[in-house]
Amino acid sequence: MTDFSFEASRHRPGRKLPSWRWEALRTTFWMAPTVMVLIAGVLFVVTLEIDWAAYNHHVHLPFWIESGSTDAAREVLIAIAAAVITVVGVVFSITILALTLASQQFGPRMMRNFVRDLGNQLTLGTFVATFVYSVLAMVAITSVPHRPDFVPHLSVAVAEAFMLVDLAVLIYFIHHIAKSIQLPEVIAGIARDLLKAIDAEFPTPVGELTPTGAPAAGNDRPVSELLQLLDERGAAVLASTNGYLQFVGYAQLVAIASRLDAVLRLNHRPGHFVVAGRPLATVWPRGAAEQVRLALSEAHVTGPHRTLMQDPVFAIDQLVEIAIRALSPAVNDTFTALTCIDWLSAGLSRLSGRALVEAVYRDEFGRARLIASSPSYAHMVNRSVDKLRQAARGMPAVIIRLLTALTVVAEQTTSAHQRSVVLRQGDMVLQAAEESVPDASDLADIRLRHQQLLDCCQRGDEPAPSSAG
Repeated sequence: MTDFSFEASRHRPGRKLPSWRWEALRTTFWMAPTVMVLIAGVLFVVTLEIDWAAYNHHVHLPFWIESGSTDAAREVLIAIAAAVITVVGVVFSITILALTLASQQFGPRMMRNFVRDLGNQLTLGTFVATFVYSVLAMVAITSVPHRPDFVPHLSVAVAEAFMLVDLAVLIYFIHHIAKSIQLPEVIAGIARDLLKAIDAEFPTPVGELTPTGAPAAGNDRPVSELLQLLDERGAAVLASTNGYLQFVGYAQLVAIASRLDAVLRLNHRPGHFVVAGRPLATVWPRGAAEQVRLALSEAHVTGPHRTLMQDPVFAIDQLVEIAIRALSPAVNDTFTALTCIDWLSAGLSRLSGRALVEAVYRDEFGRARLIASSPSYAHMVNRSVDKLRQAARGMPAVIIRLLTALTVVAEQTTSAHQRSVVLRQGDMVLQAAEESVPDASDLADIRLRHQQLLDCCQRGDEPAPSSAG
């Protein structure tokens, strides 16, 4: 286990995922339209004030903004509102159809990727905002009984400009939705999420991590002793709700433990399913257990599904799920599985250059307060390959691509342990092939790929030549 100061581990460089609150808001169809409707309302207030100023001859509008009589302006706004609300229905129907296709073709867990797609949300928001703006402009015409000749020329012109924007957005939406339901695009999008999650959760490259065997200044207990105290004298803190652990507030937990002069060890990491009444964490001393239990309910976020926040394994599972569906007898789409394997190799290659450690988070005085675990390298490699290896039995093309991908990953490994993990998977792939592939020529190709993997791992284990003369 490696020690980190809390400040260094929390503010380390790398791309960060959004907070769980932002992620929850982003995975909705109402947030973007609501914001855009509010913006449309504010814009209408501004344009109406300018129209009143122009009506009272305080300002002068360009001649090309004039929209004729009140009846003409009203007819224009009615036509815009009617057309836009009709298109909203069409856009909504297309979106539901895309979600249905995604659920059937890619799996129900892929639907969140389409719901959180910003292009879909902004398209719906643009049309709804235009409709609301047009209705407000119509109300402005009919709500001034003592000024029957008042026409909000600027507001009508802005509504017409919105209509042109809506036309461009509609063309974009048709292109976007047709592109987003293509399997290669879906797989590439999930792979990009995987790479971002790896960068966010494991930003430290191998070689930049400087472990310290001694406890940090101000801490009179080494981590090994704290672990022993937690095992022997610690009190279990039970979970209060069922669900997948989506987010852990590490900073909040460190502050809580520091205030109580306690040490916490988390039993679960984001992505694990938490069962109410089962141990969620261990705390020492025992007297702090009740206060920690109350605090954990605020620092932990659980829900009915997994998310990418602090859980890069979820993206791996999504790619594996698509590949397994493609390899099923009902689908039999080998090329989709090969695409998933290629992207998995890209993710594992990047992961091979990052430091995966069990972190000890310390307070500002250097005292260990929180002991948390990250998914191990072996866990993530096995999660990527195990189910694919099992589903690919008797499929030489998939087996060969698996071995090729493992070779690519092995070239990026940075330790003998990582290479042993990759080679173990390669050995199991070869064993499965020998048991399930009857053709001798196919077996020869598979053994050749396995030998290339073996040679790559052996070259990595060789000591670097000395530079001494």
